[in-house]
Amino acid sequence: MAGAFVVLEGPEGGGKSSQARALVAGLAAGGYPALLTREPGGTELGDALRQILLPASPIAISARSEVLLYCASRAQLVEEVIRVALDQGQVVVSDRFGYSTLAYQGYGRGLDPRQLEAVVEFATGGLQPDLCLLLDLLPETGLARKHNLLLAGESAEWNRFEEEELAFHQRVREGYIQMARAEPNRWLVLDASLPFETLHDRITHEVSILLDRKQVLRRPA
Repeated sequence: MAGAFVVLEGPEGGGKSSQARALVAGLAAGGYPALLTREPGGTELGDALRQILLPASPIAISARSEVLLYCASRAQLVEEVIRVALDQGQVVVSDRFGYSTLAYQGYGRGLDPRQLEAVVEFATGGLQPDLCLLLDLLPETGLARKHNLLLAGESAEWNRFEEEELAFHQRVREGYIQMARAEPNRWLVLDASLPFETLHDRITHEVSILLDRKQVLRRPA
């Protein structure tokens, strides 16, 4: 029995986390065994690394160190959680995966993408998602969303990446678009500026097509 692996990617403020939670809730309500994961995090090691990697703090982390720390969290998540769930026939929905390293540390920070691809492949053991949903949004729109949520008390403090200049986020977005164009059979680009329910319905529809194709089974109530 094999499950399905769905990843949500995209620049800051695109609503990945909220859409991932809504997707898993809908799958579970429909009888599918579904599991939500996030990066970094999802394991004891990953959660500890998250507290180092994401908060905006005076701790200096070089671009290469970022890559290795994110990939350490990712390797643990794949081995401890994702592969186990897929082997059990579950639908795994991940809020970010290896493409984030290519987008943020590759396109954003300017590291060699070929070297990054090798590191990511090692960390994941070659695991790739069945479907990658790119929630695309202009960087200035996404950052404004995050700022408004922060002012309203509906979001935590800015993370390390949100403090980068706009040009950094523009490079990240362009990286995502280029990756999506390179693998059109795996990626689907969605407009993250759409109303939440409209976008959720589109995501649910595309994932339903994937589950039918892979013959993922519902579990009896």
